[in-house]
Amino acid sequence: MPQRTTAPFGSWKSPISSDLIVAGTTGLSEIVFDGSDMYWLEMRPREGGRSVIVRHTPDGQTEDVTPGAFNVRTRVHEYGGAPFTVHQGVVYFTNFEDQLVYRQTIGNTPVPLTEDSQLRFANFVPDRGRNSLYAIREDHSQSTQQAASALVRLGLDGTDHGLVLAEGNDFYASPTPSPDGQWLAWLTWNHPNMPWDGTELWLAPVLANGRLGASQLIAGGLEESIFQPSWSPNGTLYFVSDRTGWWNIYRWHNGSTEAVHPRPAEFGVPQWQLGMCTYAFDPQGDIWCLINERNHWQLAHLQPENGELRPINLPYSILYGLKIYGERLAMLAGSPAAPTVIAHYETSSQRLTVLAHASKDHFDPGYLSLPETIEFPTTGSTTAHGFYYAPINKEFKGEEGARPPLLVLSHGGPTSAAQASYNLGIQYWTSRGFAVLDVNYRGSTGYGSAYRRALNGQWGIVDVEDCIAGAQYLVARGDVDGAKLAIRGGSAGGYTTLVALTFYRLFAAGASHFGVADLEALAKDTHKFESRYLDRLVGPYPERADLYRARSPIHHTDKLSCPLILFQGLEDPVVPPNQAEMMVAAARQKGIPVAYVPFAGEQHGFRRAENIKRSLEAELYFYSRILNFPLAEPIEPVLIENLPLAHET
Repeated sequence: MPQRTTAPFGSWKSPISSDLIVAGTTGLSEIVFDGSDMYWLEMRPREGGRSVIVRHTPDGQTEDVTPGAFNVRTRVHEYGGAPFTVHQGVVYFTNFEDQLVYRQTIGNTPVPLTEDSQLRFANFVPDRGRNSLYAIREDHSQSTQQAASALVRLGLDGTDHGLVLAEGNDFYASPTPSPDGQWLAWLTWNHPNMPWDGTELWLAPVLANGRLGASQLIAGGLEESIFQPSWSPNGTLYFVSDRTGWWNIYRWHNGSTEAVHPRPAEFGVPQWQLGMCTYAFDPQGDIWCLINERNHWQLAHLQPENGELRPINLPYSILYGLKIYGERLAMLAGSPAAPTVIAHYETSSQRLTVLAHASKDHFDPGYLSLPETIEFPTTGSTTAHGFYYAPINKEFKGEEGARPPLLVLSHGGPTSAAQASYNLGIQYWTSRGFAVLDVNYRGSTGYGSAYRRALNGQWGIVDVEDCIAGAQYLVARGDVDGAKLAIRGGSAGGYTTLVALTFYRLFAAGASHFGVADLEALAKDTHKFESRYLDRLVGPYPERADLYRARSPIHHTDKLSCPLILFQGLEDPVVPPNQAEMMVAAARQKGIPVAYVPFAGEQHGFRRAENIKRSLEAELYFYSRILNFPLAEPIEPVLIENLPLAHET
């Protein structure tokens, strides 16, 4: 083994550059089968974050479907999901710029089916016998914050711009026709619930004129979350419910509901986007499903008649977006050691192939840090979870007796989860000499509904306590330098970051990416989907405005004493830019080292290659100045206001 160079942690030269991350990475999502042809969506940072439909044919040919002037992305619920479908070789999709629905035959120019950009559509499902699509529609003509949601039928010939089938509730999702087309199931819910809090599954007959007959409630309620209704080939309605504390698969038939395979594991996910799916039926009626146990995923074959479940051994720990056609399964798959792929699995031959890669760059294992699954004690005599990544670089080692700086990651959502995935964004740090802790604080998914709901009424408290407890655990274990702890997060994770920097005295630096600084402003300004999200996480607003002020960093900047850097998209409808700008102004006035990097044209999350690159490098530059380590290579400086001369190089 070649001798490694001794250098300060953080200063190691790494082949995992920001240029490589944005140049070599494609976002893969939204698998759709149309007969034997398979389609998926690719988000391409090098094309300005444009999303493109790609077609893969049985003879192995892959081609772009979407012309260069189009961007396939819907803004229903702002987070979108299910922006296209394909039916008999014709593609139907929502275009991001105008939010119109387009019809496209392969190789031809898309033609608009709708005319009004105030009407947004998503979650398209063909109604094969009626020349139409079921879809979810949001009407923004009156108010964006109070956009009217409805379940509609959309004519494929452009003559029908949305026949309303169900309306009156705050949200609709998952239109699911029976195999014979005679029944339609769907999900709905109302404020203040989010779909993981409580939803309802409804069922109605489809009449001869295409409208719906009398509907009936099948499952769900204020405290029961229903996910992904699906029909078996013989016409039995299945769904996922968390009624026992875990998202398990159930079936409903002749007025009776029964669990298919009760298990303390998750067969569902939080429905941040439309069209999410974790199971599917083969032609024989067997279920192929994805199971999440402590945020490690596995494919399994489930026989619904006897409940027998057989795990399938695949080289992946993250699986999502499962779809099936005949004996062909397709899913998004990833592992800590390899980039996300579209994996194709033949159920009869058990043959596994890869059809697309998010990145074709494979690094020498000497530069890759594999995650250690950890559990650690936290407040309330409970246990929290996370993935720990030690610094690694085959060319460098730290100075004798030194410990690496720790970067604590607080994931967004907050109803979401950190995954043990191949994440070049994490390897960017570990290969330079940082240790990284990706925390699954209370409120994270993958550990049952009791753990998920432990954040209710406690946002800004237990999530922060768990991030702190994780950092302290690693300090006590001797892994990291207790004087060089930093925390970073985006969106809700940005809020956790800002709270940690304002109300606690553990971290030496922090980075907020489009994070929440003012809970009251968020409750008043954010979009409809999340406009009542905080009712459960914090308390009803405005009745408990006192809690909102008490937990908002912007109202307690007198307690802020830690350098921070903030990144913000200037067209963000979820966390408006004024949140970051208020925090910057407060830090500036108090004399705390602060940097602000805004991005024109970006929304909630950065999609353009140049902005992803800039945010990574600016954050590294910021830490190098605050934590005092040299940079391996020149980086464009970022202005750090109030930086003492002792920190300048």
